[in-house]
Formats: sequence, structure tokens, C-alpha cells
Amino acid sequence: MNLPQKTLALAIAAAFVVSACGDKAEDAAAAGPVVIKIGHSAPLTGPQAHLGKDNESGVLLAIDEANAAGMEIGGKKVRFELVSEDDQADPRQATMVAQKLLDSHVVAVIGHMNSGTTIPASRVYADAGMLQISPSATNPKYTQQGYRTAFRVMANDVQQGSVLGGYAVRDLKAKTVAIIDDRTAYGQGLADEVQKAVEAAGGKVVVREYTNDKATDFTSILTRVKSRSPDVLFFGGMDAQAGPMARQIKSLGIQTAFLLGDGGCTTEFARLAGEAAPGSYCSLPGVPVDKMAGGTDFRNRFKAKFSADIQLYAPYAYDAVRVLVQAIKQADSTDTKRIQPELAKIQFQGISGPISFDHRGDLQNGAITLYRFGEGRWDAVTTVTGESAPAPAPAPAPEASPAPSTAKDVGASLDKATDAMANPKADNKSMAMDAVKGMEDKAKAPAQKF
Repeated sequence: MNLPQKTLALAIAAAFVVSACGDKAEDAAAAGPVVIKIGHSAPLTGPQAHLGKDNESGVLLAIDEANAAGMEIGGKKVRFELVSEDDQADPRQATMVAQKLLDSHVVAVIGHMNSGTTIPASRVYADAGMLQISPSATNPKYTQQGYRTAFRVMANDVQQGSVLGGYAVRDLKAKTVAIIDDRTAYGQGLADEVQKAVEAAGGKVVVREYTNDKATDFTSILTRVKSRSPDVLFFGGMDAQAGPMARQIKSLGIQTAFLLGDGGCTTEFARLAGEAAPGSYCSLPGVPVDKMAGGTDFRNRFKAKFSADIQLYAPYAYDAVRVLVQAIKQADSTDTKRIQPELAKIQFQGISGPISFDHRGDLQNGAITLYRFGEGRWDAVTTVTGESAPAPAPAPAPEASPAPSTAKDVGASLDKATDAMANPKADNKSMAMDAVKGMEDKAKAPAQKF
């Protein structure tokens, strides 16, 4: 082969190389951005579905806005996708959902909504090293388990209960208080904190009653409450029960101030309570939406996208995603081991307020706002800011059998507790407490760290 022929051959070979490289570049462009899945779980069916869908909408709005803004990780464009699951506000279902989200390879989970679902699911996530940011679970036990994967973006029930109990005694001038809770981790946990605060402020809890999160008839309970003539009646539970309870308080002629936690601080409560709603009080972690930085604009964007008003926790679900996205950006990675340290040290201005976490994953200096239902709406009365809850004394890890790390194991313990709780007899309550104690003892075993 002469020189010109060799030159021609080299030129042809080079052309093929350039063409192949071009094909690869086109293939890469056609493949599109890297997909990052964000998990979410809340009750999307049943009596609390309106709240769960509110959370889901907040998550979806944040994801859509993050995608519109554009982002790169490691020099590659990324796109966020939502994987949302219905936990039905059921602790057993929550652990199954947690495993399903792990199998979907999400980078983190925003949820769950209820404390009773968040706490058992948190063990499943912690064992897998999966990050979890709850926008609404307020029971302090969630972050007291020692899991480096657990965070929350609103104040907890130690803070909320302290404000509620103190307000009842000091501002409502209550000397006697009745307390009813729905026996969920949220309702009972908040009621316990309210009782502590009432007694610390010099008030007296004259009766403590229990119901469940499916009930709508409270006549027998309220009749017993009426016999004690309390100045204030506090209910720890959700709006699906609080609304009918308010109606029955009015129909029975009970002269008392009705006080609720964040689970009842909704427009749905007002709809269910009807003419019994005015004069009721509630608390909600955070500040009123209209007082949030950018809160009014958020409300307008939310309504424009979903043709619905904010129910309750949507701003916090929105901020939970934004905090996660910022941590991913700072880590420049989708690896949980690199994201977790960034999340733990983050300083972020959310619409709900400044977001940073203490060593347990609790929101630092969370605010609590008290509201009174007036002319067709909840009107803010006062906002209290405070420190995050104190940690309990650390308990040594048990040397017994291994802790349950699967949804099936955790669910089995919850089954025993739930079955016993369904019967109000004293013996069954003891059985329930024993079952819960056994579950808590197992949960104290150290989860897999990373």
C-alpha cells in the first residue's frame, strides 16, 4: 500500500472514531438526566386522607419546583421523582410500606405523617441506612431512639404539650382539666405532656379518659367528664374525632373550654364541629402560614397547582423536601452516607422558618402557635418559641434476642398492643402496655450505623 492509500485509510478510520463518539454522546443525551427518587408515606385513604394528601401535595410541589430550577450532581443533570405510598395511618401497614419504599430505591423518605406510623417505620429505615424526614410526627420518642437517619422539621410534643398545658392554667385560668386521648402514639403522647404541664403550672387533672382513632360517639366518655365539671377539656387526637366530640360537648351542655393539639387545628375540624367550633382552641407547631417568610406566595402557588387550600402540614412537607435537596446538593452525591452529614449540619431558611437540627435530629428552637376559632376560621392568639426537647437518660442496649429489623417483626409486636388496646378493660390495658414495652425494649437495640 502506497503512502496516499495509507493516509486515506487513516482518515477513514478517524472518521469512524469521530462518528462512534458522536453516537455515544447522542445516546447519553437521549438517556436524559439521572433520576433521584424521593419517597413519601402518609394516610392517603380513610378518615385522615385529607391530611395525608395535603402532605403529599407539599412534597410534589417542592419536587416540581426543584426540577424546574434544574440541578446537577457530579456534573450530571438530575431529575427528582416522587414515590408515594399509603400507610393508612396504621402502624403495621407503615412497616410494610417502609420496606416497599426501600425496595423502590428511594434516596430518602419524607414521612410518615402520624407519630404512630413514623416510629415503627423509623427502625426499618435506620437498619437500612435510609434517611427519613418527618414533616409532622411530633412524638419525642421518634428522635430519642438514637437513629442518625431520623429528622423532623417541626417542634415536638414536649414543646407543644408544655405550651398547651401552661396556656390552659395561666391564660384560660383553668383550675381543673379533663383529658381525653385516642391512644395513638401521637394523641396519648401529647396528652401525657399536657398533663405534666398542667400539673407543673398548678392545675389539677380531674379525669383522664381514652378512646380510639376510629370512634365518633363519645357520649359515655363525655358524660363521665361532665360529672367532674372541668374548666378545660383537652383532646389528644385528630380532627376526625375532635369535630364530632365538639358537637357532643355542646349537645350535652358541658360548660368547658375545648383545647386541641395540631391534629385538630384544621378546617376539617370546623366543618365536622359545625356550630360547636367557635370558642375552641388549638396549637400548631410553627407560625401561621401568613406570617411565614413567603407563606402567602406559597399558599397561592399551592392553591393554583392543586385547586385546594392548605389543610395543615403541607408547608412542612414542602420544606422537608427542600432541605433534603439542599443536602444532596451540598454532598454532590446521592449516597446516603454522604448526604446524612450534610443534613445533620444544615442551616436552611425554609418557608416555615429557619431549619437546623440538634444532635437527635429535632428542629432547633421550634415555634408553637396557639389559635382560637372565631368567625369561621382559626385566628392566631400567640406564638411561643423555645428550645428543643431534653433528651432522656440513655438506656443500655439489652443483651436479649436480636431486635426486629423487618416490617414483619415490628408489626407482630404492634399487633399485640393494638389488639389489647381495643378492649378498655384494665387487664387488657396492662397487656397492651406489656406488649408496647416489649416492642420498645427491642427497639432500643442499636440499629445498623453507617
